[in-house]
Amino acid sequence: MLELEENLKILNSLIDKLKNIGDALAISDLESELKLLKDETLKDGFWNDIENSNKICAKMKSIERKILSFKDLENNLNNLIEMNKLLIQEFDAELSKDIINQTTIFVKDLEKLELETLLSEKYDANNAILTLHPGAGGTESQDWVEMLYRMYAKWASSNDFAIKELDYLDGEEAGIKSVTFLVSGENAYGYLKGENGVHRLVRISPFDSGGRRHTSFASVEVLPEITDEQDITINNDDFRIDTYRASGAGGQHINKTDSAVRITHLPTGIVVSCQSERSQTMNKETAMRMLLSKLMILKEKAKKEREDDLKGVQKDIAWGSQIRSYVFCPYTLVKDHRTNYEVGNVEAVMNGDLNGFMEAYLKLNRRNNFAENENS
Repeated sequence: MLELEENLKILNSLIDKLKNIGDALAISDLESELKLLKDETLKDGFWNDIENSNKICAKMKSIERKILSFKDLENNLNNLIEMNKLLIQEFDAELSKDIINQTTIFVKDLEKLELETLLSEKYDANNAILTLHPGAGGTESQDWVEMLYRMYAKWASSNDFAIKELDYLDGEEAGIKSVTFLVSGENAYGYLKGENGVHRLVRISPFDSGGRRHTSFASVEVLPEITDEQDITINNDDFRIDTYRASGAGGQHINKTDSAVRITHLPTGIVVSCQSERSQTMNKETAMRMLLSKLMILKEKAKKEREDDLKGVQKDIAWGSQIRSYVFCPYTLVKDHRTNYEVGNVEAVMNGDLNGFMEAYLKLNRRNNFAENENS
């Protein structure tokens, strides 16, 4: 009975939390927006513009999912509270055990929805483009890149995101020299943006016959996929396009034609490559989207740096300061140096258990943004 009373306290404490999540998601505003979008679909000629109609339908689906998730949680919480109260009056051991288990599941579902309230920045809803590069260290670092690639692929699979390899270069002896891949799904960039930076590995090297401990580094670049040019203009004279024969995974067709495309943006020196598609034209289109994403972020970064200069903000000199360490030896620990979030189960992290790190980063990011707004 005491356990049920404690459980009821937990459930009652979640009422305000759920209300705050609803306020943060602006459920009433979402319902109004959904109605406007539905009215849009009823207009004559709506389906003639396939691109626009697809965008609106995707947005409707996203809004409907948020509203339904919130309302389902609202109904579940009311039902759990009522059932808990009845069981206190008329005790049933089996049902009591079930209601406590359901409360645990409910709390996890609530935390998942709460995390979505942190994904409200400009490109958070977009797909993400990740590029992994090894640091100094040859085979050691290239093997570390392959381990990270596998980790992100596992995370994506576990969280219902799709991965598409865009560019791949094998390591000289083992591992990967560089890899670029697209992670598709709602809020992919929002979840992954905190992975941007340098990742450090400490382990006993499998490539060292002396069994010595090695430290390896790899950089992870995360960009939102930009599907329209917005206010970025690319002149034809500003870039050079090279074609070459693709290599690496991709099917029997991949080495038969010079279908891979490399685009160099001459004013900035930015280089992007794509070899995943079957035709040169498709690879060019994908590479141009990658270039657009890089230029958009570069523009926004320059704007932020100008604002920071005006505010007198001290900037980090290093381009990619170490954000996380993965220690396999002499002890096991994965620690994020920005949030201090850490996990002792390295194997679980390498198998894609990254949500704790992502949530800690998003919460830190929200606090930092709030502090900036307060000081501005």
